[in-house]
Amino acid sequence: MPIVARLDELGKPAWIALMILGFWFFWPFGLAVLAFSLWSGRMGCGHYASYDRWQHKVDRMQDKMDRKMDRMRDRMGGGRGFWGPPSSGNRAFDEYRSETLKRLEDEQREFHEFLARLRMAKDKAEFDQFMADRSRPNPGAEPHPQR
Repeated sequence: MPIVARLDELGKPAWIALMILGFWFFWPFGLAVLAFSLWSGRMGCGHYASYDRWQHKVDRMQDKMDRKMDRMRDRMGGGRGFWGPPSSGNRAFDEYRSETLKRLEDEQREFHEFLARLRMAKDKAEFDQFMADRSRPNPGAEPHPQR
């Protein structure tokens, strides 16, 4: 079994231990292991390996902020007052502005829902492809004997 595959089976601690030992015995080897582990994404920081995790956290934080802002608007009387935009003195313009802001918020919500549906469709397509590949018999494998 190749060394890289064996270290991948053991996980990140094995790569870290190899890197520390490499620095301990011969620093260029340790530096090479560090560069390889970062470049290949084995440490979870290369090639956007953790992008989905951070995007999920940002989405959750945005949802929390939206809920808090909605609660504040409800308490302050529908977006007016301290948290809402100040009145311009022209009621027609204020109504137009509030309707436009509401329309933009609705479009933003619909866009976020569209992105969620798009991600779900992509995940479903990948899963269906995986299941289809998995269900196909492997031509090189021996059939399992029936008991």
